[in-house]
Amino acid sequence: MAKESEERRRQTGHEGGEKTAATHGKDFYQKIGKEGGEKTAATHDKQFYQENGKKGGDKTAEERHEK
Repeated sequence: MAKESEERRRQTGHEGGEKTAATHGKDFYQKIGKEGGEKTAATHDKQFYQENGKKGGDKTAEERHEK
């Protein structure tokens, strides 16, 4: 039962995302991305970005190694 509701939530989120994409343009996404980035920068330090960069680099290396 829980798996079914999780799938439904995922489906609903996907539909909402598609509807938003159909009604908003590139400028909308640039603006909310910029605002989110500024808020993150205001509340996180250099170590946060270093750790996330390392995670991303490790994941990329792992995916390349699998190919």
